[in-house]
Amino acid sequence: MSQFDDVIAKCKQQMADQNIDCDENLLTAIAKSLGPSIYNKDSGTVATADKGEVETVKKNFLVGKLGCADGPDLDGAIDRAAEKIGKSNVNKLRPVFYYLLVKDLGKESVFA
Repeated sequence: MSQFDDVIAKCKQQMADQNIDCDENLLTAIAKSLGPSIYNKDSGTVATADKGEVETVKKNFLVGKLGCADGPDLDGAIDRAAEKIGKSNVNKLRPVFYYLLVKDLGKESVFA
């Protein structure tokens, strides 16, 4: 199994553990778009307790990649994604977190 396949397997496990429906094609497309960052323990996860990281997710992914307008809707989507994975879970895998954001905001077409 490749390193990428390992990451996808971990993501699918996290989603199954949290009862999150998984569109494997979308998850794979999102993970590929993140490049090598998903293989690093620090950059492969999202620390929602770190306000700087949350702002980076908003600016670089939601606004930059997905083309969303900045505003309170984005903060709400980030909060809902954190809640689904578990706010106390310090291992929020970045592909899963971004998957939840994409689904919440209806931006699946960006990865089609």
